[in-house]
Amino acid sequence: MQSALKIVGQVLVTAVLVALAVVGARWLWVHYNVEPWTRDGRIRADVVQVSPDVNGLVTEVNVKNDQEVRQGHVLFVLDQPRFELAEKQAEAAVAAADASLAQAKRETRRNRSLNDLVTAEQVEEGDSKVAQLSAQLRSARVQRDIARLNLERTTVRATVNGVVTNVELQPGDYAAAGRQVLALIDTDSIYVDGYFEETKLPQIRMGDRAIVHIMGLKTDLHGSVESIAGGIEDRERSASSTDLANVNPTFSWVRLAQRIPVRIKLDPAPEDIRLIAGRTATVSIQVPHGRPLEGAK
Repeated sequence: MQSALKIVGQVLVTAVLVALAVVGARWLWVHYNVEPWTRDGRIRADVVQVSPDVNGLVTEVNVKNDQEVRQGHVLFVLDQPRFELAEKQAEAAVAAADASLAQAKRETRRNRSLNDLVTAEQVEEGDSKVAQLSAQLRSARVQRDIARLNLERTTVRATVNGVVTNVELQPGDYAAAGRQVLALIDTDSIYVDGYFEETKLPQIRMGDRAIVHIMGLKTDLHGSVESIAGGIEDRERSASSTDLANVNPTFSWVRLAQRIPVRIKLDPAPEDIRLIAGRTATVSIQVPHGRPLEGAK
């Protein structure tokens, strides 16, 4: 009798262990293959490539590397005296064109008042001269406005709130228009990109809540799914000389799932947390209750 009970006990223990192993294996399979989470996440932010709109010598640099700035903060100043002279020259050109036009108008009025003493050809020439000088005056005013705009653009300001980086600019350097001299990280645009396996995308919907764990931080951040990438680069395909697809004929027995970027819009974070672009993050999407996990059955 005791032997039979012992055998039954062993069978029950074995059955329980097998059941636990099956449940554990299924949980692990669902957790790693179905549930929408990834360790492959990065903090991202928009970066403004700061470059001057005019050429000139740098006379002032008002920021240091990794300094926080607010929108409108003066970053650096170019050679203003040169552009101030250009503005004065443009204003003088406007005054000269205005005086010439006024003189031409007086002559035209005098010719018209003389009636038959002045030929019709002279009157027409006077009207044509007035029209030409009016056009010259408008052109001079445009050049003056451009000179004023260039003078204004010698002061380069921050266009967003953020942190300046890669600052190597020094007074005396020559800055060329359109050439980047420093970078400004927009701290108001910080978000998280989670690179999810394509097999997990069916579980993710726009607006789903997300938990973001930043490596090295104890406090989790929260956010929501803002967008899902519409496409990624196909590394197996390249254009040939005949404009036909050139597909690699080899196929590996182990086929890894593609990673698709999913953007997470973060909720306001505590002030003591430094969200630095490039930091590693683990992103977990919270599937709402009642929505079945596809592939979990």
